[in-house]
Amino acid sequence: MKSFKKLFIVMFTALLVLSGCGLPGLGGGSDDPVRITSLNTSESQIMAHMVRLMIEHDTDGEINPTIINNLGASTLQHNAVVNGDANLSAIRYSGTEMTGPLNHEPVLDPEEAMTVAQDLFQEEFDQTYFNSFGFENSYAFMVTEEVAEEYNLETVSDLEEYQDELHLGVDSSWLNREGDGYPAFVEHYGFSFDSVSAMQIGLVYDALESGSLDVTLGYTTDGRIAAYNLVILEDDQRFFPPYDAAPLATDELLAEHPEIGDILQKLEGKVSTETMQELNYEADGEGKEPAVVAEEFLEENSYFEESGDE
Repeated sequence: MKSFKKLFIVMFTALLVLSGCGLPGLGGGSDDPVRITSLNTSESQIMAHMVRLMIEHDTDGEINPTIINNLGASTLQHNAVVNGDANLSAIRYSGTEMTGPLNHEPVLDPEEAMTVAQDLFQEEFDQTYFNSFGFENSYAFMVTEEVAEEYNLETVSDLEEYQDELHLGVDSSWLNREGDGYPAFVEHYGFSFDSVSAMQIGLVYDALESGSLDVTLGYTTDGRIAAYNLVILEDDQRFFPPYDAAPLATDELLAEHPEIGDILQKLEGKVSTETMQELNYEADGEGKEPAVVAEEFLEENSYFEESGDE
């Protein structure tokens, strides 16, 4: 019994010490001038390190940002920034923000969607939502080349004829997602699949390639699209809103460190969809750490200094 009490005291003391650090990535670095949020995807982590490295490079190491990593949803990023745990998000998606934190109806025109999102973030949260990095990570239905040829599939509408025999696999979060999720898709396109499997997004591509699935809903910047020779079906009825990727920062941070705004603007339009696919595949397909992928990309582009710009 004495040994148990001693063990309990040791564990309790350790918990008290650890509690001062807060959640992983939150609180412990609250004194850092720049605290960057990142989702738990390779893409988000690559861009978070890219932003971090750009800031370190362009400030000659005077600012060393902290990354709050592996947040599971965009709402967690939003809350972290609003609550003051973070003051910069490396990457936010216009369509997701519109129907999520901004509580706005989807806007299908990409330029209008970005303008509306920028205005609302400024008006409601005193936050600056920058212009796109140059790529859009949208949802897209995709099939293998063999399935596309067998069923003569080119558009999403072409799937309706085979809704009873094709097995669909989707991201678990999309199945019950409001606004642009499966229920809204069924209403918009007018048909549903008899067989739908919800799984982690990282598994759907392998299941598609192995033949366990016939159709999947994936992301347009995923590197496995090219690696697996997948065919993206045209969203011919324009269901999915634009998901242009861009960073976001609090006005307070930009007022204290205006050079950060200049740095983020240097990244505008510098990462195409094809480039993001390649970077994602380096992480997901080749096993490179996102930080390494980001650093190599920036070195190849001379950190987008004027001498390295085209």
